[in-house]
Amino acid sequence: MAQRQIVLDTETTGINPKDGHRIIEIGCVELVNRRLTGNNFHVYINPQRGIEDEAIDVHGITTEFLKDKPLYHQVADEFLDYIRGAELIIHNAPFDVGFMDHEFALLNRGLPKTEDVCQVLDTLVMARNMHPGQKNSLDALCRRYDIDNSKRTLHGALLDSEILADVYLAMTGGQKKLNLAQNNEQQDSANSGGIIRLPSDRAPLTVISASNEELAAHEQRLDLVAKEGGSCLWRGE
Repeated sequence: MAQRQIVLDTETTGINPKDGHRIIEIGCVELVNRRLTGNNFHVYINPQRGIEDEAIDVHGITTEFLKDKPLYHQVADEFLDYIRGAELIIHNAPFDVGFMDHEFALLNRGLPKTEDVCQVLDTLVMARNMHPGQKNSLDALCRRYDIDNSKRTLHGALLDSEILADVYLAMTGGQKKLNLAQNNEQQDSANSGGIIRLPSDRAPLTVISASNEELAAHEQRLDLVAKEGGSCLWRGE
């Protein structure tokens, strides 16, 4: 059976849902058998409340920007259907899962908790086990695994999910770039240790022969080697 994984990130109005803070952005990247599918999920949400200045400094999302965006109850079913049955890959999972469960509970519809419909893998816990005593933020992991995060001037749920997918694949020994996760037969063969066969109608290789002047210079160099060492491998001496 195909393994379906969802790399997920959220942005919020503040730190703690118990203080009334809400999700304002959800970004998800789908991997099936460790391959990018393009079946992503991304939405901005009107939280119907203000956003803390400290949070705006992190993600740059303002109340004004969210005024015309859907409310959570308008996207909840689509979001739940999207993640259902998948393994969620999240950096610092308790933060995002805590907000998701809070949002589902606010709907008063008896919706399940996240861990009732998904497995959850926390890459922060994984990184701390793999690199104890070191910095394991997403930016630190990008530096450690040579992942390009130059576009990450501010946090963004979809961008951070794309970056985390690269980091996760690198941490688990698979492909390191999402743009390599396409359906490519030659890459499949290389990864499995098989033979890569070149197409039969490929253009012939261009052979460039040495000129007479270059051949003469080469012979002069071999003469010099023979004089200094008494023999010359290139002449079979």
